Amino acid sequence: MQTEYYREYSPSLGRDMEIKRYGHAGRPVLFIPCQDGRFYDFENFHMTDAWAPWIDAGRVMVFSIDTIDRETWSDKGGDPHWRIRRHEQWMDFITREAVPFIRGEANRLNGWEGYPGIIAFGCSLGALHAANLFFRFPDLFDGLLALSGIYTASYGFDGYMDEEVYRNSPVDYLAGMPADHPYIQRYNQNRGILCVGQGPWEIPETTLRLRDICAQKGIHVWVDVWGYDCAHDWDWWYKQVAYFVPFLLD
Repeated sequence: MQTEYYREYSPSLGRDMEIKRYGHAGRPVLFIPCQDGRFYDFENFHMTDAWAPWIDAGRVMVFSIDTIDRETWSDKGGDPHWRIRRHEQWMDFITREAVPFIRGEANRLNGWEGYPGIIAFGCSLGALHAANLFFRFPDLFDGLLALSGIYTASYGFDGYMDEEVYRNSPVDYLAGMPADHPYIQRYNQNRGILCVGQGPWEIPETTLRLRDICAQKGIHVWVDVWGYDCAHDWDWWYKQVAYFVPFLLD
């Protein structure tokens, strides 16, 4: 498996950020690590093995990035007004810096031109971040695989709400989206998959709410609920990757 490590200064965040690429060709995938995670978690937690059939075949290349959750969603004792705005700086890093870089690498390695869409992939809190990218920026992210997510900003910000928290809470902003919003047509041109289990450590309620909201709005995403044996853990996420990735790519 071809890999490449990158470290660049991020103007949005005011510090260096690290990215690692897995693969030599294919559609670009952005992996968002679990809560407080680092770019190397994709490899250290053996998610490379789950994606290896498609990486080695040149069907996808995965870019794994750092979170800054310790400064934002996880810092429950910090000022929520500052924390959510720091999170928006991370979103700016992704959309204004990482996305152009990933597109450039995908074009270079595939011999493409233009602006290829990116698949957002994450588990646990990474699933919320991935879903947020898919729903907020459908012109950049045309695919989604979100596993075991919690899709409300109340997870990180408790009772605090302002305009920035609202637009990082998919169950809130999708519920408030007008039925004729142009993003809905764009979502339906893209391909989104969300999955949650009902077993140990899983919290399926917001996934079910998101399923109902999308049905009401005519948003065609696939929301799949697995059984009571399905735990909030890597072993199950490997199985879900093996099951869902062919549907994302075919």
